[in-house]
Amino acid sequence: MDVLHDFFKLLDSFLGSAVWFPYALLGTGAFFTIYLKFPQIRYFKHAWRVVTGKFDKKGAPGDTTHFQSLTTALSGTVGTGNIGGVALAIFLGGPAALFWMWATAFFGMTTKFVEVTLSHKYREKTADGTFSGGPMYYMDKKLNMKWLAVVFAVATVISSFGTGNLPQSNSIAITMEATFGFEPWIVGSVLAILLGLVILGGITRIAAVTSRVVPFMAVVYIVGAFSVIFFNIENVGPAFVSIFTDAFTGSAAAGGFLGATFAYAFNRGVNRGLFSNEAGQGSAPIAHAAAKTEEPVSEGMVSILEPFIDTIIICTLTGLVILSSGVWNEKHENIFDRSDMYYVQGSLSQDNIADSTNVFQYLNKLDGTTIEPFNGTIAVVNGVAVSDGFTLINARSFAEEVTYHVGSLDDLFSGTLIIEDGSITRDNIIVHGKSLIHSATLTTLAFTKGYFGDFGQYIVSIGLLLFAFSTAIAWSYYGDRAMTYLFGPASVMPYRVVYVFAFLWAAVSDTTLVWTLSAVAIVVMTLPNLVGILLLRKDMKDSVKAYWDKVKVAK
Repeated sequence: MDVLHDFFKLLDSFLGSAVWFPYALLGTGAFFTIYLKFPQIRYFKHAWRVVTGKFDKKGAPGDTTHFQSLTTALSGTVGTGNIGGVALAIFLGGPAALFWMWATAFFGMTTKFVEVTLSHKYREKTADGTFSGGPMYYMDKKLNMKWLAVVFAVATVISSFGTGNLPQSNSIAITMEATFGFEPWIVGSVLAILLGLVILGGITRIAAVTSRVVPFMAVVYIVGAFSVIFFNIENVGPAFVSIFTDAFTGSAAAGGFLGATFAYAFNRGVNRGLFSNEAGQGSAPIAHAAAKTEEPVSEGMVSILEPFIDTIIICTLTGLVILSSGVWNEKHENIFDRSDMYYVQGSLSQDNIADSTNVFQYLNKLDGTTIEPFNGTIAVVNGVAVSDGFTLINARSFAEEVTYHVGSLDDLFSGTLIIEDGSITRDNIIVHGKSLIHSATLTTLAFTKGYFGDFGQYIVSIGLLLFAFSTAIAWSYYGDRAMTYLFGPASVMPYRVVYVFAFLWAAVSDTTLVWTLSAVAIVVMTLPNLVGILLLRKDMKDSVKAYWDKVKVAK
């Protein structure tokens, strides 16, 4: 697993974590925002009228209503990105990361408007009578770039696992175990069976389920979030100030948080923003392609609302819960994930300015750091290390009160541990201690700091269960549409079987490995789509003009 994680981290360093990627994503959204004269603002009111059925026509071709298409697409985006993803962004980049999530959402509203409109315009009716669409269809039919369409479709299949399946199952299992004590394999097994029952029904059943689940889960989560925000209302103002003041400078060290540079906060905020709302990724257009309408632009209007609901509203609430509660920069007892642990040379201390600066440079990938991995042995007696010459960094923080266990927390370890290149070589060692925490675990803890007290963790658990499960449902549809494009309808059933088993596997896998895989999969899918919509910019502009000409005539 360590080797696999290192491989995905290497890929991510050239893709999502590379300097150029946030600029490519935001740049595309900014270009279309200017090119189409700020449609996310000008068409916002009209979008609400469309989604409520104001312009519906009886007998229009398609499989789902505007509202069902919106909720299906939202179910694909409102998931662990809103709960675990926001927490991960703040954990990595501090409050500044939330600002860049907002920026991604604002420009993403236009990007999604473009990709959904084009995908709906070039959709096809399949042999079974349903509609199939997505970026691969406009790449193929309009651009005559079959090779790019194939690349996108393959990336969609991969991303259906990396975005919609693995991290969703993993986050559910972790949260359910922490809250209710359920074994991850039991949670994974039950949900895998339910997932199979839903996705076998295709888009009709998927749309019926998501149109009921999405509104309910949003209300529950919002109520829980406000219970924390109002309880810590005196911290909300300073939280907003830090989001804006840190946006162009990076976030300073606070508590156990060692700080983040502007570049790091910017990159992580944009990256997590994309994972949250998927604007530019090309996934939501697949759901919207099934909408009942003869006007592709009207469906594009509906999609403008997705990043607004997903990121501007829900992610902001999550971010304010985490920041106002103060848990984001505090160290908490937890079991350390292997992927989060790193032993370095020397007995370093967070209280030493030189040591903290050195580790800050290392974590933010800056020149000048002298941090080197520790290689050697550690003597442990009754769970406590008795040798020195090393420092354990866990979850980007100095680990404290560390104890070593073998097999379970009930059995303290005594003996010698071999450390190679900063990592423990023995597999059955459990490391426990205090450090920063991240992902869904951080959000869960933050929700206990409100009026509901410890009961708040159940809101997160239920919300995450519904959010993440509905995301997995939606992404199974995206994947099977891509498989249909690549290999025909016969390939869909084998894909669904693998999809369900992967959902079970992810429930018992390493958290950090899953998040790193998802980061790679997202970018692999996004790049071909950005190329496609930029090439069709004039087609898009002409489509919008033609749509408004028809609306004016209808009036």
